[in-house]
Amino acid sequence: MPSDTFSTLFAAKPVLLAPMEDVSDPIFRRICRGLGADACYTEFVNVDSLLLGCQRNKRKLVLAEDDRPTAIQIYGADPARLVEAARIAEEAGPAFIDINCGCWVPRIARRGAGAGWLRNPEAMVAMAAQVVRAVSLPVTVKTRIGLGPEDQMPIVELARRLEDVGVRALTVHCRTAKMGYTGTADWRWAALAQAEVRMPVIVNGDIRTAADIQRALAETGCAGTMLGRGAIEHPWVFREVKELRAGRTPAPPTPVERLNLLREHLIANAATRKPGWGVTYTRRYLAGYLREVEGGTELRTYLNTSDQLDDWLERIAALEARVA
Repeated sequence: MPSDTFSTLFAAKPVLLAPMEDVSDPIFRRICRGLGADACYTEFVNVDSLLLGCQRNKRKLVLAEDDRPTAIQIYGADPARLVEAARIAEEAGPAFIDINCGCWVPRIARRGAGAGWLRNPEAMVAMAAQVVRAVSLPVTVKTRIGLGPEDQMPIVELARRLEDVGVRALTVHCRTAKMGYTGTADWRWAALAQAEVRMPVIVNGDIRTAADIQRALAETGCAGTMLGRGAIEHPWVFREVKELRAGRTPAPPTPVERLNLLREHLIANAATRKPGWGVTYTRRYLAGYLREVEGGTELRTYLNTSDQLDDWLERIAALEARVA
């Protein structure tokens, strides 16, 4: 992505689909982009596995022409391997390359990757500088406000230092690593970071609705917002925020629209994975698709026991006929 295009993206206060393992795949990215997501991120790519030739991680780098703008996110604990992986990712033609310095999952953070970098902010900055020098694409970072207590929240100073070494944008998940997904995200930290730097700061955490997006931008002055779990629960949020920005009251998706999108997602998953796995893979989205659909709870309970594509399609069609 040319520098001016990158700047234009963030000048428009974009709403971004977060990188989520086993969620932000090409199918879900296409769904969210079709509903109005301004840019998407891949699932995160383990640099060690990528450099060992792991086919699953190689597939994460494949971006179709209609899957843009999309950033490739990489993670690892070794700066040299992150540099090498960034060069490989650059060849795939993403919009930019994002470094995950925020994943709190213990098996990742304990070995120094993800939020493990927050134990040594100086090392994080030095690593980011190496990646920036190694590629011509914009490099961004996604992290958390710190590890835990107040004296371990380096995010404001960290933002300044990352900008100084050439990082082009920073996403701040406004929880500590120790919080995981518990507690409440404190958007004030994103506001403090944005006030100290010229690069875009993207606020993340507890943003689920179009109203949340508008409020997060107003309260923080940040350049963009990122949705993760909120998009899983309600992908129509991308469409709804655009309606709000246009001065219109967003219309919620109808029950038929919900069932149609579930069907579309299901068929795509079954076509790109082994049929049984493609069906069960879709279960994680059922709560969101079937929310507020009369009979949806019963259908979800049943589908969680079935891995047969024809069975799912038949049950979805039957409920659609009832609510149409």
